[in-house]
Amino acid sequence: MRFFRLSVALLFASSLLTLPAAAETLRLCFENKDARPWRTAEGDGLDFTLLREVAQRLDLQIDFQALPWKRCLAMLQANQVDGAFSVSYSPARARMAAFPGAARVDESKRMHIASYFLVRKKGSDLRWDGQHISNQQGPIGYQLGYSVGDFLRDQKVPTQELNMPAVDIIRKLLGRQLGGAAVFGSDVESLTKGPLSEQFEILQPPLVSKPYYLVLSHALVAARPQRAEQIWSAVEAARTSAEFTRLRFKGGGAD
Repeated sequence: MRFFRLSVALLFASSLLTLPAAAETLRLCFENKDARPWRTAEGDGLDFTLLREVAQRLDLQIDFQALPWKRCLAMLQANQVDGAFSVSYSPARARMAAFPGAARVDESKRMHIASYFLVRKKGSDLRWDGQHISNQQGPIGYQLGYSVGDFLRDQKVPTQELNMPAVDIIRKLLGRQLGGAAVFGSDVESLTKGPLSEQFEILQPPLVSKPYYLVLSHALVAARPQRAEQIWSAVEAARTSAEFTRLRFKGGGAD
């Protein structure tokens, strides 16, 4: 009987050793609004295609969490999620989370490049010459938590940070409550197809074009620095793959 029990125990232990290991789960938050072609609140778009390819390459499971942007960044800073996307660099955000390349951000490991544009009410005297904003008749509005606010402050123009969708900021602009609006590129595209499009103008060139990254929590990078580097390298490999390049050009996204 003792021999039988020992045999059963050994067989059970052997079966545990042969079970496949549970896939590693990476908890990533993102802003719960559409920014086409990169992402939608429902989990579609080029960012998700890219990250699912990363997951496949590294045998990861990704838990995508759609959140208001400020909450996403706060959870990231508190190490309550493993990372966030898509995040443009700023010194303040580097204190919240780790970017690829650490002190010198490695742009080759970006997810994509996107732009902000300056919008004015049609007939306004607001000017943007590619270097300086001038002739504004009121603050430049932008969305809460968006990094373009840093750029506007560097321009030393009055600003107003607003917790509302881009279309509502445009309505405030048209109502002369703002002198201009700094709007993310994907929002500009949707606004130009909407009912307000005949009442505003988009100034060229873009205010600023930035690379956007997958950032990882400081806790994850401290505990598993090699794994963090593998993740960022997989982002670069997936982004530069022939298949993703084809999808990106088809979807109209910039590299």
